[in-house]
Amino acid sequence: MSRIGKKPIELPSGVKAEQKGGNIEVSGPLGKLQIACKPGIKIKVEDSRIIVESKEAQSRQARELHGTFRALIANMVDGVSRGFEKKMQIFGTGYSVKAQADKLVLQVGFSHPVQLKIPGGVKVNIEVAATRGNDVPAVFTISSVDKCALGRFAADVRKIKPPEPYQGKGIRYADEHIRRKVGKAFTSGTA
Repeated sequence: MSRIGKKPIELPSGVKAEQKGGNIEVSGPLGKLQIACKPGIKIKVEDSRIIVESKEAQSRQARELHGTFRALIANMVDGVSRGFEKKMQIFGTGYSVKAQADKLVLQVGFSHPVQLKIPGGVKVNIEVAATRGNDVPAVFTISSVDKCALGRFAADVRKIKPPEPYQGKGIRYADEHIRRKVGKAFTSGTA
C-alpha cells in the first residue's frame, strides 16, 4: 500500500466530488475537472473527503497507481478551489511576447514570430510584454485549474527557445536557475 495513497483527501468548502460510473468529477468555484479511474483502483466519496483504495493490493500496477491517483485527485481538488499558475520570463535583446485571440505569439530571435495555440482552460496574463536589454525580462503568467494542462503548455513554451548557458537568453520559468558558463578566453598571441 502506498503511504501517500492511504491519506484521505479533504474537500474544502464549496468543492463537491461525484462518482459517475468509472469516472470521478470534482467541481468547485473555479471550474470542473474529471478523471477516469483505472480498474485496480477504488474510490469512495464521503461527505467531506475522498478515499482512494487499491482493490488488488498484491498487483504491482495497482500499487503503483494507488498513490498516483490520490495525487491526481488531490491536484484536481486544489485546482478547482485555488487554481495553479506558472510565472515565466524571456531574456534577450528584442525578445517579446503577446497574446492574440487564442494564440501566444513569441518573438525570440528567429526570423519569424512563433505562434503557439493556447489550450482550452489555460489563461495567459502578460505583465511585461518586451525585454529591455539583457537585464529586464519580458514576464508572463500562465494559469489554469488543470495542473497537467498547465505544466504541458508551460513546457511547450519553454521548448521553443530554452535558455542558453553563456548569456542566459531564452525562455525560462521565473524560479529556474540557469548555470552559466564562461565563454572562450583569448590569450595574447605570443608563441
